[in-house]
Amino acid sequence: MNKIISKIEQGQLKENVSEFNVGDTVRVYSKVKEGARERLQMFEGVVLKRQNGGARENFTVRRISYGVGVEKTWPVHSPNLDRVEVIRRGKVRRAKLNYLRDRIGKSAKVKELIK
Repeated sequence: MNKIISKIEQGQLKENVSEFNVGDTVRVYSKVKEGARERLQMFEGVVLKRQNGGARENFTVRRISYGVGVEKTWPVHSPNLDRVEVIRRGKVRRAKLNYLRDRIGKSAKVKELIK
């Protein structure tokens, strides 16, 4: 049974997945359907977490919009996800940045990774 499910999931994986990690500032372009038209909508913020793996892999992006924190979660291999652009690399030491939810202003920033 497990082998059957994994074979089905292999066919649903995307070929070209962007390389990004937790702490990176990314720009996510998702497809939005309005009636018969389809357009791209951008969402820019910091990646708080990536969880699971394979076809079930998700990532959460957070930004502050008009003083209110907004988070969105997308499946990495979703057909509604057009592309993910990395704006800047973040220097973090943990897998999930849930502590950023309680912070505002300069303390909510992530240091940039300079190579």
